[in-house]
Amino acid sequence: MQGYDSVALEADVELGGTDQKFNLLVGRQLQEAYGQEPQVVMTMPLLEGLDGVNKMSKSLGNYIGITEPPDQMFGKLMSISDEPDVALLRAAVVPAERGPRAAARRSRGGRNPRDVKSSSASRSSSASTAGAAARVRATSSSRRFQQGALPEDIAEVMLAGGAEGLAIANLLKAAGLVPSTSEAFRQLKQGAVKVDGERVEDGAMKFAAGTTHVFQVGKRRLARVTVE
Repeated sequence: MQGYDSVALEADVELGGTDQKFNLLVGRQLQEAYGQEPQVVMTMPLLEGLDGVNKMSKSLGNYIGITEPPDQMFGKLMSISDEPDVALLRAAVVPAERGPRAAARRSRGGRNPRDVKSSSASRSSSASTAGAAARVRATSSSRRFQQGALPEDIAEVMLAGGAEGLAIANLLKAAGLVPSTSEAFRQLKQGAVKVDGERVEDGAMKFAAGTTHVFQVGKRRLARVTVE
């Protein structure tokens, strides 16, 4: 049925991923059977997703959206493991002549994989959105990931604390940094939570009204939270 689309559309050219080669060729055969000129078939290799295993797919949540903010795009690109990132970056954002050289340098130990990835991620996140503002945000993200600096456009959150203050698990959930308090406790236990740049693991910690701190969960989730 998918191949019959080519007949219904009287397609001249059909472009698809390498995983669609069979369907594309069936379309050619069906066109001949219906007296049409067989379409030209063009295939392109699949792009690995952020997990480095499955193809990039929105339904799998392992994708980079072309309209995402540059800092978010940079963060996703930097989260890719060192092995699949060469293929992904070469196919998606790096000029073709640079990809093989980057891979060769890495295979010889000439450049740190993080540096190759950071350079490519900075170019791609800046180019995705026109203008100097995008470049500034990508640079800010680069400093944040490589030097530990905070992004300039960190989210500001105001939360009600009450007389007894606000427990850290509830605060992280209310600030949108974790989906649930149980996830907050899990992240605390794993040492993935920082307050003003310092790692914290105490699930009983509370924050009194009138205080402001920068909370971070993992590498990319940050917010400056003021407890009222």
